[in-house]
Amino acid sequence: MKNNYNLRSIAAQTIGQVLDQGQSLSTLLPALNNKISDKDRALLQELCFGTLRVLPQLEWCIQQLMAKPMVGKQRTLHYLLMVGMYQLLYTRIPAHAALAETVNGAVALKRPQLKGLINGVLRQFQRQQEALMQRAANHDSRYLHPSWLLKRIQQAYPEQWQQIVDANNQKPPMWLRVNRRHHSRDDYLQLLAQAGIEAVAHGEYPDAVRLLTPCAVSSLPGFADGWATVQDASAQGCVDLLDPQDGEQILDLCAAPGGKTTHILEAAPQAHVMAVDIDEQRLSRVKENLQRLQCHAEVKQGDGRTPQQWCGDKQFDRILLDAPCSATGVIRRHPDIKWLRRDSDIAELASLQAEILDAIWPHLKSGGVMVYATCSILPQENSQQLQAFLQRHNDASLVGVERQNLPHPEDGDGFFYAKLIKM
Repeated sequence: MKNNYNLRSIAAQTIGQVLDQGQSLSTLLPALNNKISDKDRALLQELCFGTLRVLPQLEWCIQQLMAKPMVGKQRTLHYLLMVGMYQLLYTRIPAHAALAETVNGAVALKRPQLKGLINGVLRQFQRQQEALMQRAANHDSRYLHPSWLLKRIQQAYPEQWQQIVDANNQKPPMWLRVNRRHHSRDDYLQLLAQAGIEAVAHGEYPDAVRLLTPCAVSSLPGFADGWATVQDASAQGCVDLLDPQDGEQILDLCAAPGGKTTHILEAAPQAHVMAVDIDEQRLSRVKENLQRLQCHAEVKQGDGRTPQQWCGDKQFDRILLDAPCSATGVIRRHPDIKWLRRDSDIAELASLQAEILDAIWPHLKSGGVMVYATCSILPQENSQQLQAFLQRHNDASLVGVERQNLPHPEDGDGFFYAKLIKM
């Protein structure tokens, strides 16, 4: 393992790839795993996720301390400054170590002549930190969201927008799904307690358990043997609503990375499940999850808009469509979403969702059930999408009521579900 790298410069470059090239941390970070030591992985994740979580605040501070921004080839140094400030504000890394490592980042980025500048700005920040933070608390940047998204959340939730934004800005809770084929939830809670891991059961979703302090999966009882899976509580609600039964033909569409596919098979081990996703690379995660949990499903690469290409005229008893969406309900897990999405994406996504819904509906048997779900909190992708679909299809009826979960510090992510039956 080469240990002659500078972690702060790697973090700055990674943040640049998100902000300037539109790449996601969930793609970038795993690719760096074999380049850095195991103990540095968690810190790199903290620096990248944390910096992107509070980006507007760091931007504002840099504007106060520098006459002109660093642009062009020096842009990575701008991100390096952010990484330095994030450490001083939000980590327990001793200030002298954070400063030294960040300043050395300029050398690793082949800009040794800018060491003095980085050092000067960060020391100035240290001296003015308290006063700057007090001023930042009254500036628009305090909401830590891009203005277009803040506006949409305020319009959709005039009473609750502040709680939603606050929840988005926190670190996410760690939820587990207990594999009912191995243990009841209560039994697994006892195993966690014996391992010294404090956890509580979800009040509604039968397999969901929240850890009071997140931990490495390697310390979870029986994780390698498939006794539990890391999955948010709200995501688990999809399969409860789907209510799969043994012997049924079930389609999990847009299935990667496979959390819901495996949940279906834990609930109905004798079901015949087809898991389909458009992304070949992410399908390997579905296969890994199936293997760890010793479940079997037919895994196919395919586009939800052209089902005849991957299932012919086949019809299913149940379909779970976890549609491609803005992911505005899972910002606390993926803070880069705030900077990867654009306002114009929402209409495009809503149109894609409608196409998939219309294309897959003929593949549901008469009397069959479809669950439409997204990890979005925006009405255009959820309640409005559903109403438009019901108007287009007079053989579709809504079972019960649609449901919109909002992100909550002690509950699940933002998630929408609706259960449809084909008449």
